[in-house]
Amino acid sequence: MNTDHSVTIYEALGGEEGVWRLVEAFYPKVQADPLLGPIFPEDITPVMEKQLLFLSQFFGGPPLYTERYGHPMMRARHLPFPVTLERANAWLACMKRALDETVSDPALREAVLERLKAPAYHFINQ
Repeated sequence: MNTDHSVTIYEALGGEEGVWRLVEAFYPKVQADPLLGPIFPEDITPVMEKQLLFLSQFFGGPPLYTERYGHPMMRARHLPFPVTLERANAWLACMKRALDETVSDPALREAVLERLKAPAYHFINQ
């Protein structure tokens, strides 16, 4: 990963197109996961679209999620779903595999995963 701190993760991923590639690689893994699949809707498209907006903003891109839905309040938005430590770890494992498929730079893959660990564990509610 470029060590120039003026480059955001969003930019390093390739902007919206790069984030979308990651989201597209990620959600089939989530749907196939025995811990995660059952808590996601069958029609995953709206979830993917929201994830694109959120991750774009979360990784330093434009505030797309906030513009459309208001403050992310992600912990509150995840409260209706049973998020356990096991599910948080499964979510991160799916993301790691998606990153391995879509991001060639190992340092960038690690930076993305590290950035996502805090919210993944913050959403635990059971």
